[in-house]
Amino acid sequence: MSKAMRCALLSALVALVTALGLVVPAAAEREIDPRPSTEELARQLGELQVRSRGEVRVAPIGASNQGRPVWSARVGHGPTRILYVTQQHGDEPLGTPAAVEFLRDAGIGDAPHQRWLRDQLTVDVVVRANPDGHEHGWRYNYAPEADPEHGERGKGYDINRYHDPDVAPEDNPATEAGLIQRHYAEFAPQVAVDYHMQGRYVGGDGREITASLMWPTTPGVAAEPLELAKQVSVVARTAMDSGGANVSQYPGGDYRGIARNAYGLLGSGSVLIELSDMGPEHEQFQISSALASMHAIANTTADGSVNDVDPTRADQIPPRGDPLPSTR
Repeated sequence: MSKAMRCALLSALVALVTALGLVVPAAAEREIDPRPSTEELARQLGELQVRSRGEVRVAPIGASNQGRPVWSARVGHGPTRILYVTQQHGDEPLGTPAAVEFLRDAGIGDAPHQRWLRDQLTVDVVVRANPDGHEHGWRYNYAPEADPEHGERGKGYDINRYHDPDVAPEDNPATEAGLIQRHYAEFAPQVAVDYHMQGRYVGGDGREITASLMWPTTPGVAAEPLELAKQVSVVARTAMDSGGANVSQYPGGDYRGIARNAYGLLGSGSVLIELSDMGPEHEQFQISSALASMHAIANTTADGSVNDVDPTRADQIPPRGDPLPSTR
């Protein structure tokens, strides 16, 4: 076999494997910082913009209550739009490094699959939606003078309860939620995926749950975005389980202010993904698992195959079981 033919076969294999979301070479080659500081995250995003020669476009969508930037990083210029949001809860960090790796994989390089993906999609990531909560090591934003309906006095708002479409961004008491609302309205994504973390749980088969997911459950979500959300959920679950995960349904509520519900009401295929907090020894696996879901969602949305997924398969995903004794 000639060298040219070997190279062509290798390129085709890499493109196929990447498209299926089964391998993420950039993440596998090194250990990823699971909790980059605010300064380090800004440095990483700036480096991505430079190294990608502008394919990754980074800009703040506003500032937190303590003046830290809330970053948007966007890759691709295609007509179909996906929004990933990470770390609305400041102490749930692992979606953020996964998103940085996704941007790196999609934006740095000029391989045929990368060019194709960028031609089909525009993927926008709100990277670490709650930088103040991250710095303080708590769930909430920083609003110590507030007495929030959802949150904790002396700390701040639970920003993932403040996305109700009936509340205008300028009237939103949770600053960062208002920033996401405004950004969502400007970007108008067809798919929106919100990455969080949960405690430790066991499934009905006795195996530990590594992640849970859910689609909109609030009344009033139209049939088309609900169906798409279920299709996206099946794609994410399949990609994660293929890498050794054990994904369940998340027992989420129907409150309209939850991002998963709010952006479903606004017409997106809106999905929540909760990575289990399984301890430091599993963090690299969990980052890679989240990254696999991001790649799979992007690739199946780009080629349209997400629309061929049977949405009733989402209802067959097993429920999350009981908490393990060490749950946080």
